[in-house]
Amino acid sequence: MRTVKEILYEKGSNIVTVEQSQTVFAALEKMAEINIGAIVITDTAGGVVGIFSERDYARKVIISDAAPLDASVAEYMTEVVHTVSPTHTVDQCMALVTDKRCRHLPVMENGSLCGLVSIGDLVKASIAEKEFLIKQLTEYIQYP
Repeated sequence: MRTVKEILYEKGSNIVTVEQSQTVFAALEKMAEINIGAIVITDTAGGVVGIFSERDYARKVIISDAAPLDASVAEYMTEVVHTVSPTHTVDQCMALVTDKRCRHLPVMENGSLCGLVSIGDLVKASIAEKEFLIKQLTEYIQYP
């Protein structure tokens, strides 16, 4: 069974964050610059306090009557963040994103942020694992 650690090894553990005092515009600008769909929100000490995604922008910012681009990203982020450790399996993570209806899981190790896995990363890993298993079974069946 593949683990989060293996996913991070393959994709890299480059973590993009924005402090909660930054504006919604600053978060969106950074997300667009790097072409990502979500960004981890931290406090001044670097602790994870939330996540801000394109979904948060679409559902919370756009429908607001205020001038939200100048507002603090902390006002519009998702505060309940479900995290995993590097030892979590792909299946455990898939169950979590399905149950909690979230698309991104910050990876924490010893209280520190060490990566981020998305539902896309999990699906890709799951498909690769199943393809490998199918190949192995096919070779076993076709063995002379």
